Amino acid sequence: MAEQDDDPLIRQLREQISDADRTIIEVINARLKLVGRLKAYKESRGMSFVDPEREEWMLNYLARANRGPLSADGLREIFGEILDLTKREVARDDAD
Repeated sequence: MAEQDDDPLIRQLREQISDADRTIIEVINARLKLVGRLKAYKESRGMSFVDPEREEWMLNYLARANRGPLSADGLREIFGEILDLTKREVARDDAD
């Protein structure tokens, strides 16, 4: 491990990966805040929070926008997880 830590390219790439990871967290947190606002708005008007047609539209839209290297299957998998996580987190915020 020490040998890897001394390699400047490995160190640089790891720093860039860490930066990308922090950006992912920031974007997910921003998404959660927006979804929380949407949920509150929809519920105040008696609308259902979950919209399966919108979720499917979003997955198709993102699949068309994806330029790789993330595969179409990988995109669907990760956004399926993001959608599930978002629903759980927004519901948890309601309980707090």
